[in-house]
Amino acid sequence: MRVDIWSDVVCPWCYIGKRRFEAALARFPHRDEIEVVWRSFELDPSAPPSPEKPGRYVEHLARKYSLSVDQAQVMIDRVTAAAAEEGLDFRFDIARRGNTFDAHRLLHLGLAKGVQDQLKERLDHGTFTEGLPVSDHQALTDVAVAVGLDEVEVKEALTSDTRAGAVRADQAQARAYGISAVPFFVIDGKYGIAGAQDPEVFVAALEQAWSERSPLTVLAEDSDACDDGSCEV
Repeated sequence: MRVDIWSDVVCPWCYIGKRRFEAALARFPHRDEIEVVWRSFELDPSAPPSPEKPGRYVEHLARKYSLSVDQAQVMIDRVTAAAAEEGLDFRFDIARRGNTFDAHRLLHLGLAKGVQDQLKERLDHGTFTEGLPVSDHQALTDVAVAVGLDEVEVKEALTSDTRAGAVRADQAQARAYGISAVPFFVIDGKYGIAGAQDPEVFVAALEQAWSERSPLTVLAEDSDACDDGSCEV
């Protein structure tokens, strides 16, 4: 069974939701049979390709929501506290905004190479704990190579359109589903869960989806068949 998760690497609630979903998956008895795929969603496609200087996150938040800096800081403190409950150390004082399209291209390369979840974790941690300049190609290359991706393939993904189509396809599917905020979880293509819900919500959804998986329906039987590989010609 597959779980598709629409997310962005500059979305604090996406990282919190990742931890909560992981906690739910650890409690799910069929966890080894669950495939998790991270799907592309850009919170701000118009964000500049060059990362801004650290320390301006609160100012950006205040402008975006027409708040005072003090009010924006209250919002940041709330998210930081929620992250801490999941064992995450958010550092908005050094976090940098930036365009995330290229990060999503690398996540699709990671999916093809079997290291997508490791790369997603590294990008999230880098963004919110280390002040990673998420739109900087050298920083992205260093992170991708560190999780096992080939440097030549990474640079190709960043400088060509080889993975751009996959990012746009994810975004088109998000629009088709009506997804306007992330994280958004789609379980077995049937059930959608919006937001960084408590693990209990994810566990219940996984259990329901698993219980509804259709068993094999045999439409015809014939005695002229080999049994257990013991046919003799």
